[in-house]
Formats: sequence, structure tokens, C-alpha cells
Amino acid sequence: MSWFDAICHSFSVVGLGGFSTHDASIAYFNSPAIEFVLIVLMFIASLNFARHFIALRRLSLQTYTRDPECKAIFIILAASVIVIAVLLMWHGVYPSFMTSLRHSAFNVVSIATTTGFVTQDYSTWPAFAPIWMLFLSCIVCSTGSTGGGVKMFRTLLLAKQAGRELKLLVHPSAMVCARIGGRVIPDRVADAVLGFIFLYFMTVAVLTFALLLSGLDFDSSFSAIVAAINNTAHGLGTVGPVRNYHSLTDFQTWVCTLAMLLGRLEIFSVIVLFTPAFWRK
Repeated sequence: MSWFDAICHSFSVVGLGGFSTHDASIAYFNSPAIEFVLIVLMFIASLNFARHFIALRRLSLQTYTRDPECKAIFIILAASVIVIAVLLMWHGVYPSFMTSLRHSAFNVVSIATTTGFVTQDYSTWPAFAPIWMLFLSCIVCSTGSTGGGVKMFRTLLLAKQAGRELKLLVHPSAMVCARIGGRVIPDRVADAVLGFIFLYFMTVAVLTFALLLSGLDFDSSFSAIVAAINNTAHGLGTVGPVRNYHSLTDFQTWVCTLAMLLGRLEIFSVIVLFTPAFWRK
């Protein structure tokens, strides 16, 4: 990269913004070395920045190994990259496993961390791959990061709550606590997470139906809202990785704008403004 490209992309990747100085995004460079560096930076930016501060202050990596979010993100991303690489090779999308692994690693990490850099038109991959990547964009990023989506902490808490409820069905009188990283999560936090998840998915459903009502096809409508609310940038169909949102009507553009605003402010901050209790003295 030139100095100008390097500076622009470094700001873009740390903010998980996905903006590039070229229309072809990272595919313009066609460089495995550049893609590898960006993969590392995207992973770092998807983690809690407080962890980076502690690691730098203590000059130790132990803070990452003790972070349940970091471990979950790494395991999910690594497994997803390998599975999709095998899928691409199995379907003959690329001539070799290493080529499949290269394109899988970059695009999976980019979409999962809500960055939005692309090197390939992944909408032409087997259907499992792009849909799974969009799903990852909902859950992968850590709290305290610049990424969007539900965040990994809420995902882990939901999983713990599900396990807790299963235990209580078997032992109704048992005292079972939800723990993350060895710490007990208060019921008030769990209730807030459940409320957020409900509003998140209801927002996706309502805005998807709004785009469907405007005449947009289902693949484009659903993926556009998921991409917008997670601030991922790319969806499928008319808003796929090698296209953009210029084909949308004014109404459809406003719906996606609302989805981006709700996702960036994490829904509660916006919806609370429309509740009577907020305006009561």
C-alpha cells in the first residue's frame, strides 16, 4: 500500500467502518499480505478496547485468555473460516484449499466483525456461507468495541440463561446462577439483555416488512436490514458485496438509514424517546 492508502485503511479498520480508497475495496490490491494484516487488525478491533489497555499496561496477554468474550469470538471465527473454506473447496468455487482458505478467512472475518471490506463476491458462494456470515455479524463483536450487532456478551448470557432454565426445569427448587467468566450475572442485567434481544429482532422484522411493502425482494430486504442494523454495509441481492444501495428508492433508503441509527445507538437509546414515561416529570 501507499502511505495514503495505509493511513486511510488503518483508520477504517480500527473503526470497523469498511471504507476503502478504491471502488473494488481490498480486492484492488490482490495481496495476501495486506489481507492477513487486515484480518489481524479487524480481530483486534472487534475486541473490548479496555482489554487492550489492560494488556498494554501490564505487558501481558493473560487478559485476553481470561476474557470469555475473546475466547468465544476466536473459536467461532476460526471454526467458521475453516468450515466455509472446506465448503468452497467442496463445491469447486476455487481451485485449491489454500485459495479457499484465503478468501474465506478475509471475508468471513470482515463481515463477522461488521467491518465490510470485501475481496470476493461472496453472494455467489453456496447459500450457507453468506447467510452464516450475516448471522455472525449479529453476535461476534465484543462489548466495548467499535463493532455493531447484539455483541458477544449478550450472546453468551442468553446461552447461559437457556442452560439455567433447563436446569430449573429438572430441579425447580435449585439455586442456579448465570455465570460468565466466573462472575455471577445479576437478574436485572439478564432481564435487560432479554429486553434488548426482543427489541432487536422485532426491529429487524418490522423494517424488513417495510422494505417488502415497498416492493423490494425478500433476500435484499432482509439482508439490507441486518447489514444496516449491524453496520456491516453489505447484504445480498441488490445490496450485495459488489453492489451498493444506489438502486434503492428514497423510502427504502430512509428505512435503511433508520436501521443504521437504531443499530449504532443500540435501539434502547432511540426507542426510549417515544415512551410516555420518558417525558413525564
